[in-house]
Amino acid sequence: MAGSSAEQGKGRRVQPQWSPPAGTEPCRLRLYNSLTRNKDVFIPQDGKKVTWYCCGPTVYDASHMGHARSYISFDILRRVLRDYFQYDVFYCMNITDIDDKIIRRARQNYLFEQYREQKPPATQLLKDVHDAMKPFSVKLSETTDPDKRQMLERIQNSVKLATEPLEQAMHSSLSGEEVDSKVQVLLEEAKDLLSDWLDSTGGSEVTDNSIFSKLPKFWEEEFHKDMEALNVLPPDVLTRVSEYVPEIVNFVQKIVDNGYGYASNGSVYFDTAKFAASEKHSYGKLVPEAVGDQKALQEGEGDLSISADRLSEKRSPNDFALWKASKPGEPSWPCPWGKGRPGWHIECSAMAGTLLGASMDIHGGGFDLRFPHHDNELAQSEAYFENDCWVRYFLHTGHLTIAGCKMSKSLKNFITIKDALKKHSARQLRLAFLMHSWKDTLDYSSNTMESALQYEKFMNEFFLNVKDILRAPVDITGQFEKWEAEEVELNKNFYGKKTAVHEALCDNIDTRTVMEEMRALVSQSNLYMAARKAERRRPNRALLESIAMYLTHMLKIFGAIEEESPLGFPVGGPGTNLNLESTVMPYLQVLSEFREGVRKIAREKKVLEVLQLSDALRDDILPELGVRFEDHEGLPTVVKLVDRDTLLKEKEEKKRVSKSTRWSLILLNMKTLLDFYVVLRMDVWAGELWHMPLIPALGRQRQVDLYEFEASLVYRTSSWSARATKKNPVSKPPPTPFPPPQNHKNKLTG
Repeated sequence: MAGSSAEQGKGRRVQPQWSPPAGTEPCRLRLYNSLTRNKDVFIPQDGKKVTWYCCGPTVYDASHMGHARSYISFDILRRVLRDYFQYDVFYCMNITDIDDKIIRRARQNYLFEQYREQKPPATQLLKDVHDAMKPFSVKLSETTDPDKRQMLERIQNSVKLATEPLEQAMHSSLSGEEVDSKVQVLLEEAKDLLSDWLDSTGGSEVTDNSIFSKLPKFWEEEFHKDMEALNVLPPDVLTRVSEYVPEIVNFVQKIVDNGYGYASNGSVYFDTAKFAASEKHSYGKLVPEAVGDQKALQEGEGDLSISADRLSEKRSPNDFALWKASKPGEPSWPCPWGKGRPGWHIECSAMAGTLLGASMDIHGGGFDLRFPHHDNELAQSEAYFENDCWVRYFLHTGHLTIAGCKMSKSLKNFITIKDALKKHSARQLRLAFLMHSWKDTLDYSSNTMESALQYEKFMNEFFLNVKDILRAPVDITGQFEKWEAEEVELNKNFYGKKTAVHEALCDNIDTRTVMEEMRALVSQSNLYMAARKAERRRPNRALLESIAMYLTHMLKIFGAIEEESPLGFPVGGPGTNLNLESTVMPYLQVLSEFREGVRKIAREKKVLEVLQLSDALRDDILPELGVRFEDHEGLPTVVKLVDRDTLLKEKEEKKRVSKSTRWSLILLNMKTLLDFYVVLRMDVWAGELWHMPLIPALGRQRQVDLYEFEASLVYRTSSWSARATKKNPVSKPPPTPFPPPQNHKNKLTG
């Protein structure tokens, strides 16, 4: 003790007390949960592991942009959870290959192809079309939905337009070949009409089960091709209903054993009243206000399952089928209740329950699946597991409209994914989705896609500029330059934007805000580079590279850039050589330097032909190879490797804009001239025209017709304006005074 006092007396310092920083509360991920209709804090049930089931497609036709809306959106959410928030995501998806729509479409296709192969004569075809039109007209008259009615009217009109030429041909002297061509036209236009009619008369005779498996197998393969083309990650597990029929039968049996299902005439139904009466269960968790909506319930049951005899089997109109007794012309599997097939809703419950158990973290699907499909899924599964928490977070993607109009496969007004990819790349479609909230309606229109294209171009130009800066030779020490106030400010903005991006992703994975924050960061970086360029100073390589790498990283997370790309958008599409840039850029750099040397000599020697060839290389030849040379006065040429199609589109756009600009200048000159002409006419009426300094050729005309005067004035003065503007934008016409004509009579008055 005495020694300690002695040490303090000698002035030995004591380490001061440390105060920890106050800090800020970190953001927590919140997701919009359809079960609460709120943004709830996301808390997985098992640490960082996330179990996720997503409703897949019913494969009976081509995948359309409505499918793209859901599966691209869920792909983005899945990537963000996995790659940004570092969750261990186990993602399951199903393929519905047993369904009323598939059964009906398979029969229709089979029967129509048989009918076509029989090559019905024109008279027989006309009779059959007439017979098929009768039930179709009844269906049309009973349809109240305006969109569906409009679709049916289009079919009716198309058939009538194709029928009339064939009827006329039958009463004319046209050759058999010409009549046959009109038969083929009618067959094509009346395909839907005849298919429906043939199915109603002969559908029950289709008994070969392979007919019902061939159609979904084909369209499932096409679906996977579309998803791959869209760069959508494949699921960790893919389930098909046809492979899980035994599990579905067991699932239905347990629901019956638990008291929530009942058999009726070979079918099994879910007892909604019994389930709702249970204290530990709730029916209609997602859309309680829709419970009892018979139209929605019948759509959920399927067209083949809503006949009067089927509806009479239920204890309540709100009950729905777990298992359907098969009728003639429908596929069937053995079960304790007789041969039949699964109901639609039970398929997902059984497959998801088999893989994920009594409770999952996330269930996803389209907005239109909330009721009855997902509400019925919840009821079945919670009846099976006897719990009240089968799904913790229910995520629903928003609708997709086509230029503001409802899109529906049943209304035949859909755009297939393949057709969409003919107009825009997978990246451009994904950028369009990223620029909108995943849970809101997205309008697929020219304006939406133009915004995505402009965003892609804006980001790509930044990446190309940074790549050009990074290619400039520099020694090792030159990589680390002193930071001035501009670098400090840009870096401050950079970290501010990263914080804003993180907060947006925590807020229901708000990619729309993220994209805007990234755009703002690029704008700030562009201003910095432009200022350095104007000052003839080299920008800070390391800082710009950090920004570009961060943006590349985020776009990779979103699936907009391939993993192998080191910085920015890769040149070319998926599957192309991602090392193309590093391979050819040294040669292009040599070509650029050689061209600069040739241009310098050509300018000094005034060899215009060589300069023109140099411009042609830049403007016409290199763009065909996907290469852009950008010349800047007093600075080295910037070399950019860009997608060839993009460059050619830019070239065409420049031509269009140039032409438009020329017309704009002409119209501007016309306006100026017309304003000038009003003054001239007033002077004419005042009798003072010939005292004005005007073009001599006009002044010497004694008698000037009004229309000739206008045309001549516009032509001559616009010609002068174009020449004057080219030489000196602020020049004025030279004064050319001339004497008034003798015996002038002003013909322009009146």
